[in-house]
Amino acid sequence: MKRTIVVVALAALASVPVAPRAQTSTSEPHARQHHHPTTAPPAPAATDDDSPSSRHITMDELHRLGGTPRGWKFRLPEGDAGRGKEVFVEAGCFKCHAVKDAGLPDAGGEKRPGPELTGMGAHHPAEYLAESIVNPNAVILSGPGFTGTDGLSIMPSYADSLSVQQLLDVVAFVKSLTGGAGHAHHAAGPRETIAGDYRVRLTSMPATDASGKSTAGDRFMVFVLDRTTGEAVPYLPVQMRLIRPGKTARVVTLAPTMGADPFHYAATVLVPDDVESVRVSIGPTTMRVNGTPGRYSKPVTAAFEWP
Repeated sequence: MKRTIVVVALAALASVPVAPRAQTSTSEPHARQHHHPTTAPPAPAATDDDSPSSRHITMDELHRLGGTPRGWKFRLPEGDAGRGKEVFVEAGCFKCHAVKDAGLPDAGGEKRPGPELTGMGAHHPAEYLAESIVNPNAVILSGPGFTGTDGLSIMPSYADSLSVQQLLDVVAFVKSLTGGAGHAHHAAGPRETIAGDYRVRLTSMPATDASGKSTAGDRFMVFVLDRTTGEAVPYLPVQMRLIRPGKTARVVTLAPTMGADPFHYAATVLVPDDVESVRVSIGPTTMRVNGTPGRYSKPVTAAFEWP
């Protein structure tokens, strides 16, 4: 493994052999039949035991919406970080990727070039990390330790050597690497958390003007998505607080924004060097919500470490 970041295509996962959870070796792939009944049964009612990411839909609704539920987005199922660490070692990933204080073997003379993964989990979504493993040339980072003389990623593909479960577990291990400052970024890479009814994602980059010329400050973007559907939620009052030790927090109001990026809330801010965390406060929605009384009506706060 020599690269970082995903939106994993279903086809990419489908090409990975499936192994039982208890095994670390690859087993033969199997196919699953998808049966389309002539009469769609009623969708079962949601229960308290349902996963927050589970959704119920009838076959008629599925076809009427074009084959996927409204707002659907592929999300990688959760893996086991402990098992993922074992696979990380067995696959020799530690020979290319150092991780501080993770208890990994010393690569010694077998050390090969590759980016350090300390703190990696805080910067990239699971789907990006999975794509990096099964299709490293989907996104190629320029620079030593990332790109070979042929212009392709020096990270080998593990699509044929990891089972689906092993892939999920390795991604869970990398996502668990949130401490330290070994993984350098230009400005702040995306951070994501769950808060109430929302999936909140924070990112920033150096601010530029309309011509692309650098200006003072950083451009902060906050993506507020429905926790279940992944759809952007508009008509929300959103503020950002820059937390500094022993000082009054700086409060910034974010404006709803559309453009090249999906709908989000944004502001350009000069960030003091002593900021330790960023808190995004989301107030009750000002729009009418059908179907689920009280949805988006409770104020919530999402906290992010900084930088």
